[in-house]
Amino acid sequence: MRALAFSLWASVVFVVMALVWGLAAGSQMIVFDGLYSLVGVGLSALSVAAQRTVAKGPDAAYPWGRETWEPVAIVVKATALGGLCVYGSVNAVREILHGGRAVSAESALMYAITAALLSIVVALVLFRAARAGSGLVRAEAAEWAGDAGLSLITLAGFAVALALVRTGNEVPARYVDPALVIIVSTVYLWIPVHLFRDAMRQILTMAAPAAVVSQVQRLCDEVRVTHGFDESVVRAGTVGSRLDLEFAFVLGPATPSRDVGSFDDIRAEIDRRLTMLGYHHSTSVVFTAQRRWVQWAR
Repeated sequence: MRALAFSLWASVVFVVMALVWGLAAGSQMIVFDGLYSLVGVGLSALSVAAQRTVAKGPDAAYPWGRETWEPVAIVVKATALGGLCVYGSVNAVREILHGGRAVSAESALMYAITAALLSIVVALVLFRAARAGSGLVRAEAAEWAGDAGLSLITLAGFAVALALVRTGNEVPARYVDPALVIIVSTVYLWIPVHLFRDAMRQILTMAAPAAVVSQVQRLCDEVRVTHGFDESVVRAGTVGSRLDLEFAFVLGPATPSRDVGSFDDIRAEIDRRLTMLGYHHSTSVVFTAQRRWVQWAR
């Protein structure tokens, strides 16, 4: 929760700085950066609200927990940011068609340096906080990391504009600012598209990332071999910060122990190993002597 609040206040500082600086320098690129961050402020508040909802845990209304609110919040955020990127690109094309825009290159360059440093610091703090496993914090960290990279691109662009102005090439320098808006908004668009795709996978209860599935499958196979089951099936999906798992084991004639106590011991073993791997998980373990009951899980 503190990490998202930190991101929210950092965004507020960034918005004020970008809008004031952009208007003073006459730069559409800096104003676009400020507007992007302004939308991010409102959406960061949405992320905080979603995480508070998730923290309430399961109850009668949400028997499986409230983690779905995390990807829902990310989808809303990605859609809003993606729309802003498209809007910014259209306006920049219009600027180019009307002869570009003259900006204070020195002031714009100083902004780009300041913005890059701020974004790097915030991204590092959030990536460290994201180790706890929150999808919302990871999304915030990815956004700030993208901001840092694009601030460096902006820095390079304004350095070119300054060089053009100082060598008497004011006319081509006028096209640098709207060209940067097009470049940055196009690259920015990758972030919401990526976030939208991953969040929708969770909302649609699609399979967990391949690395997670592979690790869980290895665990399942080891349990099958150790305890002498004929066959095992596992399915895995992620919902926000929670990993949902279902293990199914098919008993055969050679399976040594079949009492309830031994099955509970196996459940405890799986839970312990998943916890050691660092997963916040919700796990169901099924045992059956008939393969047809687990064929659907394939």
